[in-house]
Amino acid sequence: MEPLIRLADAALGYGKVRVLDGVTLEVYPGDYLGIVGPNGSGKTTLLKAILGLIRPLAGSVQIPSSEHIIGYVPQRDTLDTIFPLTVLDIVLMGLFDTLSPIGRPARRHIARAEQALEAAGIADLRDRHFGSLSGGQKQRTIIARALVADPKVLLLDEPTNGMDLPGETGILSLIRSLHDERNLTVLLVSHLLNTVINHARRIAFVANGRVETLDRSEVIASSKLSDIYGMDVEVTRHDHRYLVLPAANEGGQPA
Repeated sequence: MEPLIRLADAALGYGKVRVLDGVTLEVYPGDYLGIVGPNGSGKTTLLKAILGLIRPLAGSVQIPSSEHIIGYVPQRDTLDTIFPLTVLDIVLMGLFDTLSPIGRPARRHIARAEQALEAAGIADLRDRHFGSLSGGQKQRTIIARALVADPKVLLLDEPTNGMDLPGETGILSLIRSLHDERNLTVLLVSHLLNTVINHARRIAFVANGRVETLDRSEVIASSKLSDIYGMDVEVTRHDHRYLVLPAANEGGQPA
């Protein structure tokens, strides 16, 4: 099986400054890949390379040539809520290159947008003002905007950032159902390993200028996490969820 996205020994950065070096990463059809790392580690740089927004300083980055193969879901606070746009208006933005610069969207565009809203579970919010929505509803709207072009890959940047537990659970369940039911390839960028470890099949750790990819089974069973984070950590299971915690010393306190 050929990968949809391939980075081979890629150096990524800006100008002469290398943010990430020696990046080798392959994303296959049907993958669910988590991209995890602390703020400032280079996750955004890796994301930009995958989106084709920056070129590698060395090595190679092979991404699909089709414009609509990757559906990008940015952080929701990047959308200006001042403009009086409805949920339907936001979703139709995902079809901007097929819309006429003048006049109203055609029936086929409206139909595709309504299908995307249905897939995101917010068909009833069609005519609501985007700025009046809750955080979870806004996130579902942005996901619907990415889905409307029928992508093969869904790339989400911190989709649960700033959400309460019910909102986070709902968004992650939606992403899982899109992956399972549509065989949609998912790339989930987050700084929260405890969020990603319970959903992604593989996890790419971005830290110290490098990217290391492990299967989830390796993450759960391996001591590599301690090496990656530079501290003793352990993975425990509670209520059917994995938790990554600082390792306790003999007194039961975090080491």
